[in-house]
Amino acid sequence: MERNMEITVAKSAGFCFGVQRAVDSVYKELEENSGKIYTFGPIIHNEQVVEDLNKRGIEVIDTVEQLKKIKEGTVVIRSHGVAKEIYDILEQQKLKMVDATCPFVKKIHNIVLDESNNGKTIIIIGNDNHPEVEGIKGWVNGEVIVINKEEQIEKLSLPEQTKACIVSQTTFNHNKFKYLVEIIRKKGYDITVVNTICNATHVRQVEAQKISSKVDGMIVIGGKNSSNTQKLYDICRNECENTFYVQTVKDLNLHELKSLKSIGITAGASTPKNIIEEVRTECQK
Repeated sequence: MERNMEITVAKSAGFCFGVQRAVDSVYKELEENSGKIYTFGPIIHNEQVVEDLNKRGIEVIDTVEQLKKIKEGTVVIRSHGVAKEIYDILEQQKLKMVDATCPFVKKIHNIVLDESNNGKTIIIIGNDNHPEVEGIKGWVNGEVIVINKEEQIEKLSLPEQTKACIVSQTTFNHNKFKYLVEIIRKKGYDITVVNTICNATHVRQVEAQKISSKVDGMIVIGGKNSSNTQKLYDICRNECENTFYVQTVKDLNLHELKSLKSIGITAGASTPKNIIEEVRTECQK
């Protein structure tokens, strides 16, 4: 590969505010706490970070049953947030808690709690099996519906003029959110819409689309379970046929890139800067 290949790295690539805050919270706890430390769910969707924490003795717990068996130690709530039930159990178990929930996610918890207490049906636009959405559902007192495609809206059979509040997963595609909301409006419900997509997510998606429309190839870096990285990949793939999804530099196939004259690089909100830099360096070889 020629060294004069043009490489553009997105300014927004890498840790977002919420992820950085969560990761910093865990490492700070490691420095100050000599006791056992757990995270409820992987602290972020990045295997390299989770593996490093595991080597330092931090254990990931994933279920309520596991949590109930813990009698002492500190539990760090992941950046994606958790259901209210988890907070209740932590209090019952008298465990120390460090809440690293992204503030933008916590805002959604408060919205759906208030709106559902006022009798509204909650509609979440997002991926039903994503931990962030699972956590949001756990703050709803009443009916909650999760939607991420048009076909699901067509099957909605709520009574006309049902009072509903629509929120979004923070990392959902901004344009798709607006599109789905407009379809829901046509159902005749009495809806309140709160666009809870994180601004950093929107900026990242816009920048990725702009870069990928101007390059011969696009590399999207992020964990395989990262929802926001998958959306970045979809956006870039729509603009640039030669779009590659990698977790680390080990996944990079230089043979696929050798004929390209320009490459763009972006990364999900849970991708450390060092991994982005390793990919950039490898592309220059």
